[in-house]
Amino acid sequence: MISDIKNHLENAIIPFWKGLRDDEFGGYYGYMDFDTLTVDKKYVKGCILHSRILWFFSNAYMLLKDESLKSEADHAFEFITKNCLDKENGGIYWAVNYDGSLNDSLKHTYNQAFCIYAMSSYYDATGNKEALNIAYDLYNLIETKCRDEDGYLEAFTKDFKTAPNDELSENGVMADRTMNTLLHVLEAYTELYRVDGNSKVADSLRAIMDIFMAHMYNPTLKRQDVFFDLDYNSLIDLHSYGHDIETSWLMDRALEVLDDEEYTKKLTPITKDLAAKVFDVAFDGRSLANECERGVVDTKRVWWVQAETVVGFVNAYQKSGDEKYLKAAGACWNYIKDVIVDKRAGSEWLSEVDASGLPLTKKPIVEPWKCPYHNGRMCMEIIKRGIE
Repeated sequence: MISDIKNHLENAIIPFWKGLRDDEFGGYYGYMDFDTLTVDKKYVKGCILHSRILWFFSNAYMLLKDESLKSEADHAFEFITKNCLDKENGGIYWAVNYDGSLNDSLKHTYNQAFCIYAMSSYYDATGNKEALNIAYDLYNLIETKCRDEDGYLEAFTKDFKTAPNDELSENGVMADRTMNTLLHVLEAYTELYRVDGNSKVADSLRAIMDIFMAHMYNPTLKRQDVFFDLDYNSLIDLHSYGHDIETSWLMDRALEVLDDEEYTKKLTPITKDLAAKVFDVAFDGRSLANECERGVVDTKRVWWVQAETVVGFVNAYQKSGDEKYLKAAGACWNYIKDVIVDKRAGSEWLSEVDASGLPLTKKPIVEPWKCPYHNGRMCMEIIKRGIE
């Protein structure tokens, strides 16, 4: 599996995203349509997209030692620092226009977290202290402006007044707190702690794990709940298969980096249960369904869910030794190659397909949420884990 995935990373994903580099206005083009694979050079440039691209090229450079990848990371870093960061109020915006001018000044905790994630990795890759300073500025901002005494909040105006959480609320609810935001704050703080070892960040990781155990994880159903009000009342009966398999390995990574025996003992049984539950109820032998809402399964196959399935099942195999997970990861990778990877020249992964493997809604190949983060990370994780 390693050689196959490494080939896909080097000869498909990396060249595709290099090809979206904008050398006129900076950053990377934000949209490619499905039907004609046409790039819209004047589409908005999402700041999450750019943080994820910075993270991707930084990590690809560290893994492959190709100087051209450092050049791409430098390019993304320059665009973010010049255009996406609010020099007056702090934080990173939601989106800028194609030329770098401001498009959407929303400040979202999820978005701040991804910039921390990216800046931490870029610092690790290059030693650029400015990136580490930005990561800490955003960490302090989240801890002082994006949370209350009970945990993390979601959306804010430019000057950090509470705003409706339209961007991360789905399924007909408007959430005051989400599992998804907490997960990616955890992910960001894990990377920041990994590269710099600050004890304050370690304490924040423990606090996030406490929230996860107290409110996100449902021990009766052995899954996470997704959307909550301010008092952590779950707003909907929803099992997000992709987020659960992603959480299973991201939490294990956080535990590994934190290296706290007490938290490892408390949380490892939960991460094992998350992976086992997803395997039992959502995996069909080749791929993972999307989610289950109020007992009704959404059977579409989404690109990022399949990527996280490969990593999550490899992680479950490494933690448990159970060969069924390794077999499942290999089967899902074959499904990705057969169905999710777009065979048309100049394309990348399809966004989603129906249960039979046909493109479902013809969603764009590139848009503000469609980036080399999940699939690129899958490739790099499998290579680094040494799984054949």
